[in-house]
Amino acid sequence: MKLATFAREGRRSIGIVTDDALVDLADAMPGCPPDMLAFLERGPEAIALARQAAHRDATRIPIADVTIEAPIRRPPKILAVGLNYADHIRETGAARPSVPVIFNKQSTAVVGPGRPILIPPESLCVDYEGELAMVIGVRCRRVPRERAREVVAGVTICNDVSVRDWQKRTPTMTMGKSWDSHCPLGPYLVTLDEIPDPQALSLVTRVNGEMRQHASTAEMVFDCWELIAHISTAFTLEPGDVISTGTPAGVGMAMSPPRWLQPGDVVSIELERIGELANPVVAEAPISGEGP
Repeated sequence: MKLATFAREGRRSIGIVTDDALVDLADAMPGCPPDMLAFLERGPEAIALARQAAHRDATRIPIADVTIEAPIRRPPKILAVGLNYADHIRETGAARPSVPVIFNKQSTAVVGPGRPILIPPESLCVDYEGELAMVIGVRCRRVPRERAREVVAGVTICNDVSVRDWQKRTPTMTMGKSWDSHCPLGPYLVTLDEIPDPQALSLVTRVNGEMRQHASTAEMVFDCWELIAHISTAFTLEPGDVISTGTPAGVGMAMSPPRWLQPGDVVSIELERIGELANPVVAEAPISGEGP
């Protein structure tokens, strides 16, 4: 099942994607919250009810008539993984990690499909990273690897946009990973009944139609279930948390010379069985207008 957060005529709702249309859960599932986070907080039963609702005689809206937003507009936590593909490790010249390299992105970095990736006036070294992202569906702690699949509500696509010079200034990477608009998510949250093996998906990233990354999620150093087991050892995972699982080779930083994103570019990430996440790149105004 593919779930979408969408906006139409000033109203936001959750829909089930059926070909080129959406089943509006506000109609098919009375009492369904319009926010995906609130929906997931109701637990696996909500997803089961939504699956049943998809077959009812309910309002179907053409996807072309709505604005698809990030499936989780404000995740409680965004956890990302560095150096998790062997070919990306080689292109960076880094050492292969013995344990997952985990960092966070701020929830205010999230934007949906079609929304601009901003090039800030403070840096020209902005890069793309196409990634598979997991969305947690239940509150959990110390999840054993063999049960990790049970805590995942679904998967989506993440562009782990990175401001490389800021990223390299400190060992934590956070300041280079969390700029506003630098976490595009979407287009859909796809439940695992449609993803038998998240470690067997093709990922392709293009900039202006030029292929930059092409890999399989089978190439991860630490797979999805290892990541959940490792992260949940330390702290509680909650519904709506996003875990972005790392990027393969082909980032702009590793090219000679580096090929940074430029205003006017379009970054497109295709992930098998999930869809395509595309975002234009624009220059951010030097003054945001957001005063103290």
